[in-house]
Amino acid sequence: MERLKKITGLVNQNLNWVAGIGLVAMLALTFADVIAVKVFKSPIPGAIEMVSFLSVVVVAFAIAYTQQLKGHIQVEFFVSRLPVKLRSFIGILVTAAGIALFALLAWRSFEYARVLQLSGEVSMTQRIPFYPFVYAIAFCCIPVCLQLALEMLEFFNRLVKR
Repeated sequence: MERLKKITGLVNQNLNWVAGIGLVAMLALTFADVIAVKVFKSPIPGAIEMVSFLSVVVVAFAIAYTQQLKGHIQVEFFVSRLPVKLRSFIGILVTAAGIALFALLAWRSFEYARVLQLSGEVSMTQRIPFYPFVYAIAFCCIPVCLQLALEMLEFFNRLVKR
């Protein structure tokens, strides 16, 4: 279990680095676009498109690490007052629903990316293909499922131990 946590944590951290690089690229591109508009009176062509694509990278690649840090919003007002066994059972149900959701998202994103790839769909200004970014979303859902599976095992261990 600890080895699996370590491997998953390493994968999540590396994906988060990709998200960080995407965020820095977004910042640099936005900064350069503002300077280009103010100084040269001409925006960088396709900057808005590129920032949009980079935002997909930032969000998709950061989800698993954010889940690992328990950084997503949770409402625990009522659940925190319940007995430990019931809390663990509810945790198992919620993480199972999360696994199902992200597995479905990965599957459907992969299928959609394939459709986009076959149709040759590209952005309007820079003609950047959409499909690599949708494949990235599909790929990034897999570590989220693994992270949620680890959390489910922890809830199960708490349920069995007490």
